[in-house]
Amino acid sequence: MARTLSAKPVVARMTADSLARASELSREGRQPTLAIIRVGENPDGLSYERGAAKRCAASGVAVESIALPADCSQGDVMDAIARVNADPSVHGCLLLRPLPAGLDEDAACSALDPSKDVDGITSGSLLGVLTGGGGGFPPCTAEACLRILDHYGIGVAGKHVVVVGRSLVVGKPVSMMLQARDATVTMCHSRTRNLPGLCRSADILVVAAGCMRMIGPDCVCSGQVVVDVGINWDDAAGKLAGDVDFDAVEPLVDAITPVPGGVGAVTTAVLVAHVVQAAGRITP
Repeated sequence: MARTLSAKPVVARMTADSLARASELSREGRQPTLAIIRVGENPDGLSYERGAAKRCAASGVAVESIALPADCSQGDVMDAIARVNADPSVHGCLLLRPLPAGLDEDAACSALDPSKDVDGITSGSLLGVLTGGGGGFPPCTAEACLRILDHYGIGVAGKHVVVVGRSLVVGKPVSMMLQARDATVTMCHSRTRNLPGLCRSADILVVAAGCMRMIGPDCVCSGQVVVDVGINWDDAAGKLAGDVDFDAVEPLVDAITPVPGGVGAVTTAVLVAHVVQAAGRITP
């Protein structure tokens, strides 16, 4: 039976660390504050906003919610971002995506001040991940993968890591972050030839393809660590499922993250940690 890499102890440790640092900053007159910009009433966005606000409250971080109607204009979105950029009391901004059809999401992301980009959505933040420099933050989900590995003492240096997925949210940034830690990374995707064989060659397998249970027992082998980033709704089972077929894969590998209760749960803790770090960079 594989070791389950649960988010619970990871989140508990991170929340305690964020709370301690946020309390220290608040005593110095710097209350860490996150602005959440939401357009419309998308259920996924509302759920993520509630989760982020709850984690912020537990970590001593204040939240300012900016809710815009679904039929707002591009100018309304840009004005909201401009207000956040100009407000010295706001240290981080979460722009809930995707934006409704008809709005230019790339323009909105580009307008955000990189110093307040705590979710790694600006080109400046992504460039920092690529170069290993700069003052921005990596995408929260990508960092969550590494936080879990770190917590459970799973080193990546010298290991072969296969990443399935090439998005700017997870696949590409986590590949660069792993390489920065001296891992040898193979990036795969839905059109990769012999995907099962490449997956089996990995010491660590990170799956972020957005395709429910695409990774089955033919893609894994004994001794592997599997990090499942996928979050999909299984209508037939009436529950969340990952990109990895957990029940089929778990008996075959050494360790695996669950869905739910894995990477997704750590992501909001990373977001809060970024806000606290951003607040700490400001000179009072």
